[in-house]
Amino acid sequence: MRIWLTEHNWPWEPEKYRFPTEQMLLTLFPGEKPEYPAESPKSLPGERGVIITLTRGPKLAGMSVLVKLEDRYENGVVRFPTERLDEAPEQVYHTVSHALKQAFYKAGTALLGYELPWGSLTGVRPVKLPTRAMLGGKTPKQAERELREVYRVSPPRAALAVECAQAALAVNNSLQKGGMALYIGVPFCPTRCAYCSFISADVKGSLALVEPYVERLCLEIEFAGNILQDYKLHISCAYMGGGTPTTLDAAQLDRVLSAMENHLPMERCAEFTVEAGRPDTITAEKLAVLKAHGVRRISINPQTMEDKVLRAIGRAHTAAQIEEAMALAGRYFSGMVNMDLIAGLPTDTAAGFGRTLERVLAMAPANITVHTLALKKGSRLTEEGGAMPSPEEVESMLSLASARLRGAGYAPYYLYRQKYMSGSFENVGWAKPGTACAYNIVMMEELQTVLSLGAGGITKLVDPERRKIVRLNNPKYAKEYLDGWDKVAAAKAAAARFQAGLAK
Repeated sequence: MRIWLTEHNWPWEPEKYRFPTEQMLLTLFPGEKPEYPAESPKSLPGERGVIITLTRGPKLAGMSVLVKLEDRYENGVVRFPTERLDEAPEQVYHTVSHALKQAFYKAGTALLGYELPWGSLTGVRPVKLPTRAMLGGKTPKQAERELREVYRVSPPRAALAVECAQAALAVNNSLQKGGMALYIGVPFCPTRCAYCSFISADVKGSLALVEPYVERLCLEIEFAGNILQDYKLHISCAYMGGGTPTTLDAAQLDRVLSAMENHLPMERCAEFTVEAGRPDTITAEKLAVLKAHGVRRISINPQTMEDKVLRAIGRAHTAAQIEEAMALAGRYFSGMVNMDLIAGLPTDTAAGFGRTLERVLAMAPANITVHTLALKKGSRLTEEGGAMPSPEEVESMLSLASARLRGAGYAPYYLYRQKYMSGSFENVGWAKPGTACAYNIVMMEELQTVLSLGAGGITKLVDPERRKIVRLNNPKYAKEYLDGWDKVAAAKAAAARFQAGLAK
């Protein structure tokens, strides 16, 4: 779709506002790609186009976004005090971007004839808005009303966001200075799922990398532990993901977990969760190792309990094997297990998703995370296509999940969104009372620094007071990680210095 950001009246170059423009374009018209013609529009653009204009009056400034689709067009307008254009550059950018998104949303939804579940919100972390509102003194009802009235979020989603914000505030109040969340990455899986765009590798094709990877990961753990001890920092919560960490054999898992025990300051670690996502990687020996090293929760992720859907997404196990794995996990972790489901998988239906939900509820895990399928670049599913449930069917799946989970005693505790999600919905973590995963909240709401070890790990340095976040990336792939020690070591040292500075 052709887009014109008109040249006059902007606080600086219009090109700086391409990012919020493209966010709204993706949200409203996901199939469109932005084009920025060199020539100025003399009238309405051709068959499809957008004209964005900022006007500056004595008292009020106006953002106008005209959207045209074939023979129809709508114009969205948002006004705000002109004096806001004379504030600090960062605040000016926020003001203008917000007005642009709101005006674009008004015009776009008028043309589409319907509202989106998350309104004009485009970010992956909508819970941050009500969390900040309540930290600033607003009540939950006031925070919810702001989502509905300012951002046009639907009432059910606004209420959902506020519930999750209250869970985030509870975790935030428990965090101590000098604490860091910990992520350990193991980028190997038995096979690669059709929807996956992560860095994880099929272990059959990368078997030669597994042993040297374990050795290097243990070295990084020791190096990080020594630095954290020097700065008197501690781990508040820990998560081992990937990939599928239980792709490692029991001896390899034992070495990694022993390195953590011997070198990392884990004495005040309130919880430790390990992804055991694929039931075809779970054995009694591996579960015993996890239990012996203080792991308190594992995640077994069926995604679906329909065998035909499992085959469609490239899983090499059956639904019966998931139930067997859960029964085995019960001997070591009781019900302290998370189970992931995905709404919108290829060949699935609302009825099939309902059957999946009932079978998972019968296994009574402590947590159930309901994802909406996101068709990401780099996944086999995106490249090959296939029969997919409609957005209406996905909404039916999510509504059923919400009703059944609430009825079974679960409450929402964290959520996030992703690009290219079916129907522009969300992923929601549900928990029985007292079982919410603090790491998920800390990581998603960016409440505390997250130290990441392993290939593809992204350390997030979080300064909550200044709302500043700095990202330090480990090498992305296992082979690069093995060859990139200097970068890995430098990132760990920088993270420890940053966090020690906050603790003073």
